[in-house]
Amino acid sequence: MMIEHINALLPQTQCGQCGFNGCRPYAEAIAAGLADINQCPPSGDEGISELAALLGVAPKPLNPEFGEHKPKSVAFIIEQECIGCVKCLAVCPTDAILGAAKQMHTVIAAECTGCELCIAPCPVDCIVMQVLPNQDITKAEKHAFAQHAKQRYEARLARKAQEDLAKAERLKKQKAALLKMKTGS
Repeated sequence: MMIEHINALLPQTQCGQCGFNGCRPYAEAIAAGLADINQCPPSGDEGISELAALLGVAPKPLNPEFGEHKPKSVAFIIEQECIGCVKCLAVCPTDAILGAAKQMHTVIAAECTGCELCIAPCPVDCIVMQVLPNQDITKAEKHAFAQHAKQRYEARLARKAQEDLAKAERLKKQKAALLKMKTGS
């Protein structure tokens, strides 16, 4: 239950800057005493303070080893430079990027968590981060956005699991067909 409370305070960017593969693994590590509360750059001082209050410990500054807190940003694809390689689609934790192979891609800004995971795999460097103009959002609005991002991330994970299951089933059928052909039965 504590893991859920910790996870609910995290920004749900799934960026991995904390050293863990997403917000929930980081929450699990905090709950187990394997990670400190100050490893999430997107959370900033406010998020660290919320975690400290929940856990009954003193707040501390963000550990610079994990990066620095930046203003909320979203990815933007310079469309005339996009070659449609789909590498950014594969890494977006919230399916905020639309596109198809050899077609121009675009980012749904309202769904982008600003994780920056799409930048590194882009072979033509056509993805840039743009700071959002209105940084004055309430705690409730931040929480609502984080929960929405968490739902999109979980939906993506479920879709990926379903795709993996379907792929495994197809391979199983192909192997069975090959075996049948080889044995002649």
